[in-house]
Amino acid sequence: MNIDGFRAELETRLMIEKEYIVQELTMMDEYDEKLELLGEFNDKYRGLIRRLANEHGIDLNAPYPSDNPSSSENLTYEQIILGKTMSIYDKLVDELHEEITSTK
Repeated sequence: MNIDGFRAELETRLMIEKEYIVQELTMMDEYDEKLELLGEFNDKYRGLIRRLANEHGIDLNAPYPSDNPSSSENLTYEQIILGKTMSIYDKLVDELHEEITSTK
């Protein structure tokens, strides 16, 4: 699986997870309890990366093939995936934070 396909599938699954967390917000009264959901979302993000990698036979610790073989920088699949998907995570966690702060 290419990284762009991985990114698209991760984004879809993260959006679903975000919606589940938004639904949980309606059942919570404590603001601190709601803020803990941000940490839960981070855990879901990392867990989904591991699950998707496993489903697609990607070893996250394996070196990612570089376009420039003379480059001394050897990044792993996990580092590449995190770099390519962090913007998705940032956008969704910002939206989730907005939901949390608007339901004080």
